Amino acid sequence: MSKTIATENAPAAIGPYVQGVDLGNMIITSGQIPVNPKTGEVPADVAAQARQSLDNVKAIVEAAGLKVGDIVKTTVFVKDLNDFATVNATYEAFFTEHNATFPARFLR
Repeated sequence: MSKTIATENAPAAIGPYVQGVDLGNMIITSGQIPVNPKTGEVPADVAAQARQSLDNVKAIVEAAGLKVGDIVKTTVFVKDLNDFATVNATYEAFFTEHNATFPARFLR
């Protein structure tokens, strides 16, 4: 049986979906956009957008009682591949800051 994961520390779902689902032995998070859940604002630069999206995922993971180091797979969407190096550096810094092993990743 699955359980819904919800937190005020990540943006509320804006459609007929939930922030995350706990399947018992695994959680699945919905895609996270770079919206600050407290202000509703989107940062102007790409690095800050990437960081906000990762912070939103972290909030959902922590609401499920887990930590960044428990993340095993991510999917990253980069609108402009000219921003890839910036997004990649932000991603690396985020997981390093949390002393986490880098998860498997799909980039689109």
